[in-house]
Amino acid sequence: MTSLRNARITAVGSALPARLVPNSWFESFLDTSDEWIRSRTGIRARHFVGEGESTASLGTDAARRALEAAGVPAEAVDLIVVATLTPDRPMPSAATFVQAMLEISCPAFDLNAACSGFVYGLSVAAAQVQAGAAERVLVIGAESLSRVLDFTDRATCVLFGDGAGAALVEPSDEPGILGSVLELDGTQADLLTIPGGGSADPPSEETLAGRRHFIKMASGQAVFKRAVTGMAGACGELLEKAGMRPEDVALVVPHQANERIMMAVANRLGVPHEKVFVDVAEVGNTSAASIPIALDHAWRSGRLAPGDVVLTTAFGAGLSWGANLVRWTAPAPAPAEGA
Repeated sequence: MTSLRNARITAVGSALPARLVPNSWFESFLDTSDEWIRSRTGIRARHFVGEGESTASLGTDAARRALEAAGVPAEAVDLIVVATLTPDRPMPSAATFVQAMLEISCPAFDLNAACSGFVYGLSVAAAQVQAGAAERVLVIGAESLSRVLDFTDRATCVLFGDGAGAALVEPSDEPGILGSVLELDGTQADLLTIPGGGSADPPSEETLAGRRHFIKMASGQAVFKRAVTGMAGACGELLEKAGMRPEDVALVVPHQANERIMMAVANRLGVPHEKVFVDVAEVGNTSAASIPIALDHAWRSGRLAPGDVVLTTAFGAGLSWGANLVRWTAPAPAPAEGA
């Protein structure tokens, strides 16, 4: 029997749309305020796509930055996995357009686990590399959530933003991606969903009039509680499998849904708040893109160094949740031009 190889993250990259939308933007048409949003979520602003921008274009920009940081040409990539719930079109996949924009030839496909998408995608990429089925895999989390927001629904529209993050996964001599835990409870699917537009509720005048093509959250309180217990549970299970303790973790990079959720997860794990990376204030909840964007921000700001143990965790629609455990191996990125 052939033994499995090791896999590691060699570089990350991210991209955000140019348009920055502060909380005050919502005050003109919603019963809300900057203080209300900040106090409940930690969000001050988010980015929305503009003309000529899409999930695929953001994903491509993030991928290019990861490849540039790794010093790897796009032609060396032999698999692309795009985690998204907002592809450019229902068919073909967003990954199709990323592959075309990168001007390369390789298999590419989308993966939809909502906000847990990157956690799922990194597990898939690691398995491909470990099995010898791929040498270099681009895992991209990319979303244009502003396209599926109901701007009459205060409970959801203030939470989400657009963006993309990418990680390059390659074989390594030493273990880099140490393991993953993936979970799903499909019986709770209606808690967080986009009900219209699919084969069960196809597009019609009725689905448009009923605003069923937008994100719907049945109970924010229920989602909050399930998110905390799910993410903390997945992290605890993964650390136990790896023979590690919370104090062995240098940095927790959670899905950037809500600052209160992130800190509640840290409290359950017994991880000091200063070990939790948070960039939700200027990014918002970017679903599958949030963890790779945060990883890129942490790496480029000096919060990650070779040898650090990193714990990522997410929770999203499905209900889906999970965690990845990574030993960081990427050296500090070169400073940007002009820095």
